[in-house]
Amino acid sequence: MPVITTVEPGYHRVKLARVLSDSTHGSMDAFDLLTVCVRDADGAEGIGYSTAGHNGAAAYATLVQEIAPIMVGADAELIEAQWRRIWWALHSGGHGGPTMLALSAFDIALWDLKAKRAGLPLWKLLGGYDPRVPFYAGGIDLELPLDALLRQTDDNLGKGFRAIKMKVGRARLREDIERVAAMRNHLGDDFPLMVDANMIWTADIAIQAARAFAPYDLVWLEEPIPPDDVAGHVRVMREGGVPVAAGENLYTLGEFRHLIASGGVSYPEPDITRCGGVTAFLKIAHLAEAFGLPVTSHGAHDLTVHLLAAVPNRSYLEAHGFNLDRYIVDPLRIIDGNAVAPDRPGHGIMFNWKELDRLQA
Repeated sequence: MPVITTVEPGYHRVKLARVLSDSTHGSMDAFDLLTVCVRDADGAEGIGYSTAGHNGAAAYATLVQEIAPIMVGADAELIEAQWRRIWWALHSGGHGGPTMLALSAFDIALWDLKAKRAGLPLWKLLGGYDPRVPFYAGGIDLELPLDALLRQTDDNLGKGFRAIKMKVGRARLREDIERVAAMRNHLGDDFPLMVDANMIWTADIAIQAARAFAPYDLVWLEEPIPPDDVAGHVRVMREGGVPVAAGENLYTLGEFRHLIASGGVSYPEPDITRCGGVTAFLKIAHLAEAFGLPVTSHGAHDLTVHLLAAVPNRSYLEAHGFNLDRYIVDPLRIIDGNAVAPDRPGHGIMFNWKELDRLQA
């Protein structure tokens, strides 16, 4: 059996190319990158990673002090068994936040290792559906002046994106409406446009906003209210008149089950680096399929493209603002508005470790 011989975590604070902004996190000029390298007795290697605005150091400590000691000597092929072993070992200390960031990164590394040993790209190992996945540019741009927002949009169109998401949740709803109207006018009637409120509103305000946005034919309104308000999500869905995307701040399959079964979401939106990695993301995608729902994604597009390329109910892949292109040897390609899942064995992400090592951890 392929025994795990080493678990090598890494942690870096990465400066962003420009300041990003949304309604709840404010301005962001850097993010935490958590990496983990898993090697087996044959010398094969799997890589996983997670990102967070802050608190990545806690996830790094979880990998170093908790997961690595448990997993050295374990069978790397038994991914479900190792996932549950870690889950229950760490459960009493919390099953969200840093725990799931660490578990997700480790799980991703195991799947990368498994796919490499099989000589298959991850999306094919997971079943394989279509390597071309619709790709949208997810701007973290709430505080950008309108002219800068439109320039950013034109830049993304020039890069090949054929769907755009913008932030809403400003102090005055009127300003959000004006910006959405300007974006719709700029893009034209049939161009896919999403908006993201980052959990800022109550259900009542979200319903008001959704009704105001309805004339602008949105693909979805994302995270209109806090994620644990399932009843509120049901109200927004029922009374707002706009599809809702939600789930990037849910950490477990059970949380997704509650939201989906309650009728509180149109587009379930797991984050592979928060929900438990490849193992949990696939279960969430299949759960959504059972309810007749398309699944979308949050963050880590270089990884998630494989997951959406493996399931028939995929919708859009988000190109996240925490872009790692400058630290990846061969970044994700865009062709005709689609991200193309690479055909290299594993997930195909090769970090430029020399560049990462220049960062101050």
